[in-house]
Amino acid sequence: MKFVKQLIILIIALVSIVLIVALFVSNDFKVTRTVQIEREGSDVFDYLRYLENQENFSAWSQKDPDIKQTYSGPDGNVGSIYSWDSKLEDVGSGEQEIIEIISGRSIEYELRFKKPWESVAKASFLLNKTTATSTKVIWSFDGSMSWPWNITLLFMDMDSQLGPDLEKGLDNLKNVLEVEE
Repeated sequence: MKFVKQLIILIIALVSIVLIVALFVSNDFKVTRTVQIEREGSDVFDYLRYLENQENFSAWSQKDPDIKQTYSGPDGNVGSIYSWDSKLEDVGSGEQEIIEIISGRSIEYELRFKKPWESVAKASFLLNKTTATSTKVIWSFDGSMSWPWNITLLFMDMDSQLGPDLEKGLDNLKNVLEVEE
C-alpha cells in the first residue's frame, strides 16, 4: 500500500512538473521557406492567388492522388475556400480560406485542420520583386499550440516537419512558372 501511495505521489509530481514547464514554453511556431522565380512579380502573384493552382505545386496535394478537393466562393478573392479530404494522415482534411490579399504583394490564408487533429493556423505568400523579371516568394506557416500541449514543441521540430513540404512546393511552383514562360 505504501508503494502505491509513493507511486501516485511520483506520478502527480511528474505531471505537475510537465504542466509547470509548459507555462514557460512558447505556444507559437513559424516555418518559412523562400524561392527565387525567374518571372515577373505580377505573373507569379496572378498564379498564386488562385487556390485551384495549388493542385499543381502543393506537396500535400501531390501526396494523395485520391484526395477529394472542393472549392467555394470566387477563386482568387478574399473569402474563397479550398477544402480537402484525404485518407492519408500526412494530408488529413480541412479547409483553407483566403483572408487577405494585397494586390501584387501578398496573400494570407486561414487554415482550419479537421484531421488528424483539429487546429487553426495561418499561412501566407509574400512576393518581393528582385529584378524586372525575377521574384522572391516567401511561403510562411504560423501555428500555435495551446497549453499544455505546447510542451510538445520542446521535442517536436516544426521546421523540420513542415519545411521540406514547403520547399518541395516552392520548387514545384518554380518549375511550373518558369516552364510556362
